[in-house]
Amino acid sequence: QLQLVESGGGLVQAGGSLRLSCVASGQTFSNYSMGWFRQAPGKEREFVAAISTSGVSTWYADSVKDLFTTSRSNDKNTVYLQMNRLTPEDTAVYCCAAERAEYSSSCFGQEAYFSSWGQGTQVTVSS
Repeated sequence: QLQLVESGGGLVQAGGSLRLSCVASGQTFSNYSMGWFRQAPGKEREFVAAISTSGVSTWYADSVKDLFTTSRSNDKNTVYLQMNRLTPEDTAVYCCAAERAEYSSSCFGQEAYFSSWGQGTQVTVSS
């Protein structure tokens, strides 16, 4: 399995931006498609974004489309989530996830697709 460690969370005012990072180790990162999920207090974990092994293809939840961007550097074993125009509704623990397979639209949003998970990083957006 891939070990994943997220960073970059914190407190930001509404309208601000944050960039999350997720560093992977333990396996060949470029063989893994990656995903981002978030869980707000009292709510179920929800899909945010996913990216293919090469980084060419990306998928987004409707709620973050055109606001968040995911990218990756296979040289740095890192996947990123750039979050812009944040609102208090974006407050959550954000986790990255990995699966040693190519992501496709048929997997869209499926939490069970991913077998490796990070611990998460807290993002708090104040109004």
